[in-house]
Amino acid sequence: MTYASEIHTFHSGQTQPESSSSSLKFTSIDPSTGKPLATIYTTTSEQLNDAISSAQNAFRQWSQTPAKERAAVLIRAAAILRERNDDLALVETLDTGKAWSETSTVDIVTGADVLEYYAHFITDGIHGQHIQLRPDAYVSVTHEPLGVCAGIGAWNYPIQIALWKSAPCLAAGNCMVYKPSEVTPLHANILAQIYIDAGLPPGVFNVVYGDGPTIGAPLVVHPGIAKVSFTGQVSTGSKVASQAASDLKGITMELGGKSPLLILPDADVEEASDIAMMANFFSTGQVCTNGTRVFVPDVLLDQVEQALVKRCREGIRMGLPKEHDTNFGPVVSAAQQIKVNSYIQHGREQDKATVLYDGSIDAHFPTKEGFWVPPVIFTGCTDDMRICREEIFGPVMCILPYSTGGPEEEWLSQLIERANDTEFGLAAGVVASDIGLAQRIIQQLDAGITWINTWGESPAEMPVGGWKMSGIGLENGHEGIRAYLRTKSTLVQCSKGACGGVFTAL
Repeated sequence: MTYASEIHTFHSGQTQPESSSSSLKFTSIDPSTGKPLATIYTTTSEQLNDAISSAQNAFRQWSQTPAKERAAVLIRAAAILRERNDDLALVETLDTGKAWSETSTVDIVTGADVLEYYAHFITDGIHGQHIQLRPDAYVSVTHEPLGVCAGIGAWNYPIQIALWKSAPCLAAGNCMVYKPSEVTPLHANILAQIYIDAGLPPGVFNVVYGDGPTIGAPLVVHPGIAKVSFTGQVSTGSKVASQAASDLKGITMELGGKSPLLILPDADVEEASDIAMMANFFSTGQVCTNGTRVFVPDVLLDQVEQALVKRCREGIRMGLPKEHDTNFGPVVSAAQQIKVNSYIQHGREQDKATVLYDGSIDAHFPTKEGFWVPPVIFTGCTDDMRICREEIFGPVMCILPYSTGGPEEEWLSQLIERANDTEFGLAAGVVASDIGLAQRIIQQLDAGITWINTWGESPAEMPVGGWKMSGIGLENGHEGIRAYLRTKSTLVQCSKGACGGVFTAL
């Protein structure tokens, strides 16, 4: 399994990519070396129209294909993904800079899980309702596919997000035109070919390439698109949602966060520290659900700080992503490196936060040209600091101490209020020995994805989606496939004369 040195649009009902006549092109860069990986040719307007037309034509047959046959295709695709796991993981590692230890165990595995989940879901049937109104009349409620849907992917989990979007979409009987992030595009044609190899009819899954203004916006506003599923930052998501609303398209928006992790006074320090590390430094901090605001009680503050510093010094292994021992790679791009470093500088100079751990002191950079950002932990942070309010999307942890003096009810109330004091509502977590108390706190946190005594796992069965500015709609779980279905209600009158009698009387 290899990626092509030149990548073109995969569309028009063909089983091979089609060369682009566009003069616009961009380059995929290896974040660990700063060197080019591939040249990607931007999809032309004509090709975009052809891709959508191809999907519309394919929809007529695919939407009528029995659910068990659609499921069989998805199950075969999942099997191919698992067979090619290591090769696909290498492509993801090269394209994103994520450590092989992550991509080989998470990215493709979880995507294949979602394919299988929805295959089994539709095999059992997408159930409607039968409502008996009276002896001679009933209402039938059915769920039908939408048509052609647009999937717009993010750069941090490229193939996983592509599968999270396409699996429920295709399972429900829809077709998809998928645009990967221009930062990490190498997976898209490979996934399209896997679908073809699994037996997916041509035109059901199409790939287009380009940035937001050039291809993303025309895709979103195209009259042939029935729904848009987008994953990315809040500012871009707001624009996409606004564009889609122009002709009332359905939307799913999975956006950013500034999620709180609440460590309670009865928490086990070692467990809490492990969870905080996972919630901040997995994927070099480039995870939308990361728990970057870590609330630590005064009675545990010194212990937690010491445990975190020890883990950073002994557990983080920065290195070339392809090396199996590496668990901390570069950030995805030069632009992201500049952004994250500017936040770190702001935290030091303007926010005046205390630097508990500065990874640059211990770091040995594997290359000079890579986009390396060592982990940083700030402590003594306050809620009004910029580093505590804005999404950084990098390896930056903020520790916010809280007092446990006075009645428990009072300081808990203040803690929950502080945790909810953000425009975001993507994720939240609680670490505690008292599970009952943790559950009561979780119920009061404004977040769509929550964890107790763990962080980050999102199995196929678990719906994920944000509240407030963190998104609209859900992916995965039963709710994930409902987003790709529309409801039809039919009232059936079995006996004659129900309507005729009215007008006869008139």
